Amino acid sequence: MHEGLPPLPSLFAPLKLAPDEDARARAMALAPERGGGLLPWLAAPDRIEAALVLEPEESLAAARAGLLAAASAAADALVVLGPPEIPVTLRWPAGIVLNGAQVGEAFLGAPPGLPEEAVPDWLVVGIRPARRHPEGYEPGRDPGRTALAEEGFLEIPPGELVAAWARHLMAGLSEWQSRGFRAMAERVLARLEVEEWMEGARRGLDPATGALLLRREGAADERRPLEAA
Repeated sequence: MHEGLPPLPSLFAPLKLAPDEDARARAMALAPERGGGLLPWLAAPDRIEAALVLEPEESLAAARAGLLAAASAAADALVVLGPPEIPVTLRWPAGIVLNGAQVGEAFLGAPPGLPEEAVPDWLVVGIRPARRHPEGYEPGRDPGRTALAEEGFLEIPPGELVAAWARHLMAGLSEWQSRGFRAMAERVLARLEVEEWMEGARRGLDPATGALLLRREGAADERRPLEAA
């Protein structure tokens, strides 16, 4: 076992954190020293966090689309591990949705102060799904949010979910590299919820920035950028 995870390829360097730590912050702090493949993760009573350090070859602006790859990989992992009847979708820009309610989100971390056109030495992508609602939570208080325990994922060990996410993420990034940005974009768009502000528009992703493009006949393209790290 790798730090409490199922076996993973040697390119990963898992690092189990204490439940009160922050996987994104730890990954960003260690990335300059440890480099690509570092995988800090934690399982707290209320959430699971995992972050992976990447070493992109494109500009920061283009590499930000790794946020979408991380969210898509989380959806892939949940589909494989969860009850077959539970729909898994994505909510722009990086929300992870189970059964119509958001269970968590993907996140991004980049070297501070780096210009968008520069190639970063490292980039961090990760996920933060809710494991259980906090103690004292009133059911139905926020119907737009859910937790893994409420959707039939309680029996899945957190390490198994983290490992599945990491494997799906690397497979997705490999496909992106070999088949181009369009392959990854198609996977994201196929799972992306059609919200009210998207209705009637053709959707696409900008390969230069990962921004969502909405095209309506007779109107200028609308852009919804990825949130800055």
